[in-house]
Parts: sequence; structure tokens; C-alpha cells
Amino acid sequence: MFFTIAFLSLLIERFAGYPDWLFRRIGHPVTWIGSLIALLDAKWNREHRSFLHREGKGVLALIVILGVTVTISLLLQSILLLFPLGFLLVAIVGASLPAQKSLETHVEAVAIALESEGLEGGRNAVSMIVGRDPDQLDEAAVCRAAIESLAENFSDGIVAPSLWLGLLGLPGGAGYKAINTADSMIGHRTPQHKAFGWASARVDDLVNLPASRLSGVLFVVAAFFLPGASPANAVRAIFRDAGHHRSPNAGWPEAALAGALGFALAGPRSYAGQMIQARFMGEGGRRDLTAADIRQALKLARIADGLLIGFFGLMVLLIWR
Repeated sequence: MFFTIAFLSLLIERFAGYPDWLFRRIGHPVTWIGSLIALLDAKWNREHRSFLHREGKGVLALIVILGVTVTISLLLQSILLLFPLGFLLVAIVGASLPAQKSLETHVEAVAIALESEGLEGGRNAVSMIVGRDPDQLDEAAVCRAAIESLAENFSDGIVAPSLWLGLLGLPGGAGYKAINTADSMIGHRTPQHKAFGWASARVDDLVNLPASRLSGVLFVVAAFFLPGASPANAVRAIFRDAGHHRSPNAGWPEAALAGALGFALAGPRSYAGQMIQARFMGEGGRRDLTAADIRQALKLARIADGLLIGFFGLMVLLIWR
């Protein structure tokens, strides 16, 4: 039943997204979880405490965040399943977890801004989806940043929540979202969060591992259906480059997409005024990317997303036979 719920959730979110009017009225599960994380960060992450103490508080914070999220989602799922066609009601709630439509909208906005407003517009648009310093980016770097965000968020914003929703139901999908949100807010290697966010960062690496590998495979298969893309190069890039990424997971979808389209992604970048040295994914590919390349990457991601939905649909057929 959980795979049926995940399949329906993906379909609902793909076509409807998360309505703006609903967000204005009640927010979004990520904003609710984010409020709890911010509260615990302010209460427990005290600079005058020792590194070990803050690590321990970070572990406790993650337990609280997960406990609250999983308990509420489990109760909600149990109540909804009491109704006729309750699984459909759970699927509607579950549709708030994957972010297919919003990811596509935000990445495409970068291409639109570059085409209509030039470099400054592109910088402003890409600053909404990446953490690096936008003022340091030329047009090609803006495009690379948008495409890297597309690849990474395809994995942890679409594939991962859908996978955990399919495996463990609403508590699994919501629990994953809680971990991922915690990582994005406090899982940084900064003086403020290196200790307190350590547990969130490590657990996020663990729960994203299966989805990142599946995402890489989906990009490889999607390359068969996109003219000009190369599945063979995508596979080569994964085996050659993925392991050199600073993240144990992001390298898989980034390398696969870079190899498939002949791009060079990642590489050195600036965060908060600090230059981070990193290897390129898709070594030897083009670095001088344009808005047209963002649109090409979006085409590949849409195909991969269709394959993901098809995968869940196939699982439903096999389970219900």
C-alpha cells in the first residue's frame, strides 16, 4: 500500500504542486519542521559550551525533531486510513513531500532571468536555490550552479522522500524530510554548527545513500531518450568522478547528469567569502554553459522524473498482482 501511496503522491505533486494559497494559509511541512529546528538551535547550541556538549545536544535535537515528526505523521496516517479510500487521503498529504514542480520552477527561473535580465538577474535567481556567493559568479558559473542544484535536489528533494514514503509510509517520508531539513539548516562545517549539526549531517548522508544511487541510474537511463545525450558517458562519469565529490551522495546525480550532457559541473566555488576547492564532475566537459544548457538539463530531469514515476507504478502493479 505504501508504494501505491508514493506513486499517487508523485502524480499529484507532478501536476498540482503545493498550492500557493495553502502555503500562505498554513505554511508547509518543511517550514513547520524548520521552526522546530530553529528553536532547538537557539536553545541548545550555545557557543560557550564545549564541542562535546554541543555534539551531544545536536544528537538530542535530531532525536526530538525525528520523534515529533514521525509521531505526528504516524497518528495522521492512522486516522486517515480509517476513512473510505483513506490511502488516497494519505497520498494527498504525502504529495507535500516530493518537490518536482517547485524544483523545476526554481531552476527554470534562472534560465528565464538570464535570458530576460542578463547576468544580474541570473545571479539573483540562482541565489534562491544555492548557498554560494552570487556576486562571484559569471554567466557560466550561474548556469553550472543551477544545474548542480537541479541534479542534487532531484535526488534529495524528489527521489529520496518518494523512496522513504514508499518503504515506510507517511512517517518514513516525513521523517526523511525532517532529517534533510535539519541537515540543510544546521549540518554545516561552520564554527557555529560543526558540533551541533554533526549528527544531522551524518544521518542525512546515510538516508540519502540509496536515493542518490537510484538518481544516478535514472539519469543514465533518461539519457537514452534525450537526443544528443550519452548514457555511456554518464556511466563513465559516475565511476570516474562521483567518488571525488565533497558529498558522498551528491556526486552520483551530478556526475551522471554532467556526463550525459557533456558538461563540467562542480569545481571550485566560493561560500561566505571562502574559496572551496573541488574537483569537476564530468571532467573534460564544457564549462562555458548558457541558459540553453539549463533547459537541456531540465529536459533530462523531466525524463528521469517520468522514469521514477514509472518505476513506482511498476512496483504497484507487481505488488497488487
